[in-house]
Amino acid sequence: MSTISKARGGLLPLDWVSSLSMFPLLAPAIRIEEFLEGETYTLRAELPGTDPAKDVTVTCADGELRLHVVRSGERTDRTRSEFHYGSFYRTVPLPAGAREETITAEYADGILTVKVLVGTPESAGRSIPIAVGTDGS
Repeated sequence: MSTISKARGGLLPLDWVSSLSMFPLLAPAIRIEEFLEGETYTLRAELPGTDPAKDVTVTCADGELRLHVVRSGERTDRTRSEFHYGSFYRTVPLPAGAREETITAEYADGILTVKVLVGTPESAGRSIPIAVGTDGS
């Protein structure tokens, strides 16, 4: 039994928490991993069985990386066939200082790898001086 189950007296079988695959609507449709190595931010997305030339779109807007994937396919065995299709989106905020003009994307072995160079973040704002006037009396 999981630690969560034990903490609650074992009343609920919460072992499924570690694997949301039992509830596909709760799990992200596009699984990703992301990391910053030196000055390069890397995002890797699992997209097996997709044709990146026609099924995958990567865009960047407003400091966010957006993945759009259209999956379609058919699985057939001796007794039945099954269609799988759908349109999936995933939006990931880019780290501060990401240089959008350096974004590259590559697809190999079912993995989409997107890389972005990250520089020094721009100033988040500026200080506004306050003018002090006389009260006019």
